[in-house]
Amino acid sequence: MKVDGVPYRTIWLAEDGWSVHVIDQTRLPHELVIARLTTVAEAAHAIRAMLVRGAPLIGATAAYGLCLGLRADPSDEAMDRAYETLAETRPTAVNLKWALDDLRARLRNRPRAERAATAYARAREICDEDVATNQAIGGHGLKIIEQAWTDAGKDRAVNVLTHCNAGWLATVDWGTALAPVYLAHDRGIPVHVWATRPGRAIRVRRSPPGSWAVTGFPTPWWWTAPAAISCSGGWWISASPAPTAPPRQATSATRSAPISWPSRPATTA
Repeated sequence: MKVDGVPYRTIWLAEDGWSVHVIDQTRLPHELVIARLTTVAEAAHAIRAMLVRGAPLIGATAAYGLCLGLRADPSDEAMDRAYETLAETRPTAVNLKWALDDLRARLRNRPRAERAATAYARAREICDEDVATNQAIGGHGLKIIEQAWTDAGKDRAVNVLTHCNAGWLATVDWGTALAPVYLAHDRGIPVHVWATRPGRAIRVRRSPPGSWAVTGFPTPWWWTAPAAISCSGGWWISASPAPTAPPRQATSATRSAPISWPSRPATTA
């Protein structure tokens, strides 16, 4: 995704080659703040306090969190402690446990001197695989939106209803349910997105999701029940990823800037 013309992923290695940068999503959509993670504890805080949100991004953050732990101490005992610290942040998060299990299985029989480098390489692969998966989702979903537009005679926008965290900020890049919408927008297909959230999540979030702020789409933001009533007639495409837990406040940051949000997703990171 491009922000002010600059392509961003939601998580990436800093220029020092070992610390990790993430977009602090507790500060969106009013400002872009980049948080720097340097320890297992900071990575765990980023997940628990919801600086990072969405199953794929949580998994990637956990993978890099384990890397940070192994960089400090590559012993079996330290690796297991880092694993438990990160796993406890979101016990029901499937991607988180999958990423941690994947890394620990690959590292268990590695010499200690090789563990950190191996972990960093695998964490980068996890991020790249997520981007490729989401691009594929976008390509497949675009066909559905194109067909819906054709069926409607190409004389009105395609209504797309999403629920919970479906945009690029939930992933490393591109998003899940929103990936086809971004592509449709780039193809010139008019899309009207209706974004819904669970009631509790809306109450604790002070502003609309940043994933929508970056797109420039006309986007009503509703509780789930009123949206369902409104959608009882007409043509709709619905998409819903697994919901995330309500956020807590967090302030860790190393760089901030005002945001002017463009709409085109980046193809490189």
